[in-house]
Amino acid sequence: MSILNIYGNMNQESLKYIFDQFQHESQFESFSELASGHINDTYLIKTEDKPYYVLQRINHGVFPDVPGLINNKVSVSNHLKMKLSHLPKGEQERRVLSFISTVEGQSFYEDKSTGYWNLTQFIDDSVTFERVVDDEIAYEGGKLFGEFLNQTSDFKVDDLIEVIPNFHDMSFRYKQFDEALKGASQQRKEEAISCIELVESSREEMHILQTLKESGAVPTRVTHNDTKISNALFDTNNKGLCVIDTDTVMPGIIHYDFGDAIRTICNTAAEDEQDLDQVNFNIDYYKSYVKGFLETVGESLTSTELEYLPLGAKSIIFIMGLRFLTDFLNNDIYYKAAYSHHNLDRAKNQFKLLESYSKQYEEVKQITKLA
Repeated sequence: MSILNIYGNMNQESLKYIFDQFQHESQFESFSELASGHINDTYLIKTEDKPYYVLQRINHGVFPDVPGLINNKVSVSNHLKMKLSHLPKGEQERRVLSFISTVEGQSFYEDKSTGYWNLTQFIDDSVTFERVVDDEIAYEGGKLFGEFLNQTSDFKVDDLIEVIPNFHDMSFRYKQFDEALKGASQQRKEEAISCIELVESSREEMHILQTLKESGAVPTRVTHNDTKISNALFDTNNKGLCVIDTDTVMPGIIHYDFGDAIRTICNTAAEDEQDLDQVNFNIDYYKSYVKGFLETVGESLTSTELEYLPLGAKSIIFIMGLRFLTDFLNNDIYYKAAYSHHNLDRAKNQFKLLESYSKQYEEVKQITKLA
């Protein structure tokens, strides 16, 4: 996502001031920036005594309703803590993000110069992975994201705001594509012709999940909406601890959380790999992920939700390809592009992944049914 840095970099004095607006009993010692996302600014605050803390500035240029966003993730975190109330406090704090209130009892601090901030307790002796490296990580990741969805299945979803409107709305994404196609240069249309033809031929299938959602055939739930493996926290033995980066928690359907995890975990290449021979769907990682996922969320799924999980993966791979293609046709106004055809290469990458997935689709459906 192309991000506007609307506030600039922070120094130690400024961060210490912000940190001290929250209820903690520690002395600020030092900080380091965490590369845990592309949207917000996130800092590890080291103190004289543990626990350490994670101080985060929410990008108001991307999220219009920051108080609503923070209320979403704090409310869901509190709900998860209640689910784990049988665990000792120390274990709870390793399994759920713990948000720290401000000295005035608020869930966030608003500074007129630097924006909106929230503070969480750092989970010590934990690791993240940028990419899945073996079946065990895929399995544990599936368990974590499935558990998150299962434990929030009874949360009152109407209490959450829609942080990013129309985020997975296929009609909205096609409307953006149609408008971009009308305004695109002839050269860009010719360069992207194979991708454009695929998008045009996929309209009917790619609207199935949206139709099911709008008809009520699948329920609206609390969903994470950014289920890449780097948003799963593991202990040093590679066992899953908790789901992190909950800024995009909002109402949705389970298929898109499942699909985005599969899209990012099962691609054998980087998202912008230009050598498409390197881009394939890793069905072994799929088997491992879906096994862990259904072990933890399976009992809370309806039969219709379960039936359409494989289409969820196909739809999310497609929608990302569609969004990259749309941005290419729009002359790269949304995603950061390192070179002139970066977004077209990303689109081709996703559509090659979709092709590889589709070739194994019947096997994928059988795996899902038997998991």
